[in-house]
Amino acid sequence: MTQRPIGYYVHHHGAGHRTRAAAIAAACDRPIVLLGTGMGEAGLDLPDDRPLSGRFDGLDEAPHRPDALHYAPVDHEGIRARVARIVEWIARERPALMVVDVSVEVAMLARLASVPTVCVRLNGERDDPAHLDAFRGATGLLAPFHEALEAPSTPDWVREKTRYFPGLTAAPAIDAPVDHRILVVFGKGGAPGDGTLLAAAARACPQWQWRVIGPAFACADIPDNLVFAGWVDSPAREIGRATLVIGAAGIGLVSAVLAADRPFVCIPESRPFAEQVTTASGLKVYGAAIVEHAWPDAEAWPAIIQEALALPVAARRALHDPQGARKAAAWIASLADAASISWEDAA
Repeated sequence: MTQRPIGYYVHHHGAGHRTRAAAIAAACDRPIVLLGTGMGEAGLDLPDDRPLSGRFDGLDEAPHRPDALHYAPVDHEGIRARVARIVEWIARERPALMVVDVSVEVAMLARLASVPTVCVRLNGERDDPAHLDAFRGATGLLAPFHEALEAPSTPDWVREKTRYFPGLTAAPAIDAPVDHRILVVFGKGGAPGDGTLLAAAARACPQWQWRVIGPAFACADIPDNLVFAGWVDSPAREIGRATLVIGAAGIGLVSAVLAADRPFVCIPESRPFAEQVTTASGLKVYGAAIVEHAWPDAEAWPAIIQEALALPVAARRALHDPQGARKAAAWIASLADAASISWEDAA
């Protein structure tokens, strides 16, 4: 008998959602279909739901919105087509389960279409009505981080419904790290790096080679020990070759740094629901990273680097599970199996 597929909705803001989805899909013994904007031939490509400006900050500027929704702009052709395509796929393929990473609207849509859901639950203060309603309606909640990084304010019932799976990231490279290389990472979900600040930091640490990946504004006078590499094909390999990594507190980057077992200087960015600040706070409390809440002055960098290199290795290793993707895939498959059996019994 052909197994009914698992749908996996992939949000298009930031790269971490797709990285997690790909890792889980590769480890799962049931068919998983990825749904998302920009998916191309990798899954079901959905029409774009972003505003005409192209910027997506989670705000829809709608004058009236139910508390159970976050992003529901009125009279948006892309969203109409997007919803229709998701529901048409559900009606045709009859998925056993829908994993949603992340969108309370898609989670609610799947439930309305009679599909059980697993909500990927990112870190932060997600106690608003929309998040809590999506969590209540889900069969299970998947947190792609270690339980030690959990926000202290998370309700007990949400914790009890959550399974924690650190390690949902691309496999780290096995190359030996390059001696005295600092890697600075900027992602597509945040602001570009400031080349002037990067140049000043590199000049203050002449014995280190600074390499910047992701979007960053270069400056007119770039020191010899600073390279702007731009977008790269394998961020995981870049992280694996670094002596030390500097970057924000998005769970995708944090997971990749922990997987590569590299010292980390974490500079959290402002995000809805205090997601990055919460994660950074947990890393600091656990002794797994040096946390700075703004880019430090140039003269502070030598001491910060030495402090990061002195962090206990055991602290960061305890927050990573190299079998995270396999365990998450097995759990998701078990929920899909249970849902399929229940529906067959009912029929």
